[in-house]
Amino acid sequence: MSSPHTLGAGQARARLHELIVLDVRTPGEYATGHLPGALNVPLDHLKQALPSIRHAAERGDILVVCASGARSENACKSLAAQGVATATLAGGTGAWAADGHPLHHPDHTRSTAWSMERQVRLTAGAVVLAGLVLGRLRAAFRLVSAGVAGGLIFSALTNTCGMAAVLAKLPHNRPHQGDLDATLTALRDR
Repeated sequence: MSSPHTLGAGQARARLHELIVLDVRTPGEYATGHLPGALNVPLDHLKQALPSIRHAAERGDILVVCASGARSENACKSLAAQGVATATLAGGTGAWAADGHPLHHPDHTRSTAWSMERQVRLTAGAVVLAGLVLGRLRAAFRLVSAGVAGGLIFSALTNTCGMAAVLAKLPHNRPHQGDLDATLTALRDR
């Protein structure tokens, strides 16, 4: 499968008025700041949103974004396999903000929302620490720390993250059905 078309932050900014922007991060991450006009369709809801995305793609070009570009690239590949052409934002919202472009912060932003990267770092660190502390009681618990280390290496080599996939299923990272329904309606109305 070929790599999706990529737009740099400057290119995306110049075309923002004509693009349909899909943010595939979790709702918690989306609430921390997103491209102006972006609609939140979490990566694990793409299949459910496919008919609405297809409909929107008939009316305009779709730009898929995430925090760093990894999830959006995966989303673009999944959508391409379903016949929907998309582009991804190189470097994600991190690169967008680093270039000085504004992120939209909704009025109802959750003050406790953390990026997925931060959630993964906290969880990995806590599990490693717990494995080391409990390893003093029973040596087998050190295998937990070794497992997390192995998972982080695998994650870096494959540019995937199993821990992020698990954390995305937590309630604060899940969209409310009403929010997702509103997003799907907005896609169909475009």
